[in-house]
Amino acid sequence: MKEGFNAFEMAQAQFDRVADLLALESGMRELLRWPMREFHFTIPVRMDDGSVKVFRGFRIQHNDLRGPAKGGIRFHPQETADTVRALATWMTWKCALVDIPLGGGKGGVICDPRRMSPREQEQVCRGWVRQIFKNVGPVSDVPAPDVMTNAQHMLWMLDEFEILAGGHYPGFITGKPIGMGGSLGRTEATGFGVMFCLREAIRRLGREIRGMTAAFQGFGNVAQYALRWFTAAGGRAVCVSCWDAHDNIAYTYRRADGIDPEFLASITDRYGAIDRQKAAAAGYEVLPGEEWIKQPVEILVPCALENQINADTVRSIADTVVLLAEGANGPTTPDADPVLKQRGIYVIPDFLCNAGGVTCSYFEQVQAAMNFYWDKDEVLKRLDTVMTKAFHAMADLADSRGVFMRDAAYMIAVDRVAQAARLRGRA
Repeated sequence: MKEGFNAFEMAQAQFDRVADLLALESGMRELLRWPMREFHFTIPVRMDDGSVKVFRGFRIQHNDLRGPAKGGIRFHPQETADTVRALATWMTWKCALVDIPLGGGKGGVICDPRRMSPREQEQVCRGWVRQIFKNVGPVSDVPAPDVMTNAQHMLWMLDEFEILAGGHYPGFITGKPIGMGGSLGRTEATGFGVMFCLREAIRRLGREIRGMTAAFQGFGNVAQYALRWFTAAGGRAVCVSCWDAHDNIAYTYRRADGIDPEFLASITDRYGAIDRQKAAAAGYEVLPGEEWIKQPVEILVPCALENQINADTVRSIADTVVLLAEGANGPTTPDADPVLKQRGIYVIPDFLCNAGGVTCSYFEQVQAAMNFYWDKDEVLKRLDTVMTKAFHAMADLADSRGVFMRDAAYMIAVDRVAQAARLRGRA
């Protein structure tokens, strides 16, 4: 990560720009610019060796004017409160843009689950819920998985919440296992949502996916399913970059005639790290991690962490690139946007592009409330409808107002939240 980078300052800078475009009044700006509440706490855990280790946890609720706060929980050794603040802010805009009745929140724990036993991870999950129990729930704040958390983590959290609440509350948390209140299609939702937006963008460019080339960053859940969809549609992904936890460095795995996402998934650990030796043995070039952005492809799909395309790295993007689909949260910094604009690269902004996950999480809440669950085709059909509608609303506004796609997305989202504030008499 670029030294000195602050994700929350980036989120506020993006908001300030759009607040100017919308001519928001000063009180409204202040209301929407900051999280409405924050929780910082410690989680003591007795480790397997008998020692007690204290982990720092967060839950930050940015806004709930349109509905309960919604957002994932990250387990990451470099997690910061400012990163969580930024992600909570982006969740507010994301939910508003796809027009689902939810607000924005985010959580995190500073820890490395890759170096913890399942029992230790379970204790962190249950400890997180115990610390925040009174301030979360189906009608106030609904967590979900995020970086290095999964369905099992969510189920431990649900179990702890239900023990404390004394009843069954499957709508408390989403991303649960199938058969325990989880939704079919949730695993694929974020990656497929990226591709639904990509499909519509390519159509507006007068192209088709078949035969187009792409480079992906990240090989977690989002990238894996996006890659599968892209290759099935006839696209050719020439490389994917991902973090190697053993070497503490990223590598790019390239094959000019197209990578095989199924094969790479078969040699990948549960945190999205590809086995370097097995990939090399199968004929993949193993390159430095940053090489993904330099490939002579037509599409870039960052699906990792924030601050990947900045003032420095944006200069490395090949002249062949025509479209950027932001599968990650905050992968592009504001100082890179002018270059993208100047070059005419079509940008699908992150808080629409990766909104498939939260949209399907909303579907999971709806199904839990009804105690009736849809089949996968129904879930993915509804997801396609929501993502496609939101994409064209954004693209139409960008065309009619002559503004950058990111600005158009923000204008729709911020205006919807501002309208909710006005109707409630908050500003």
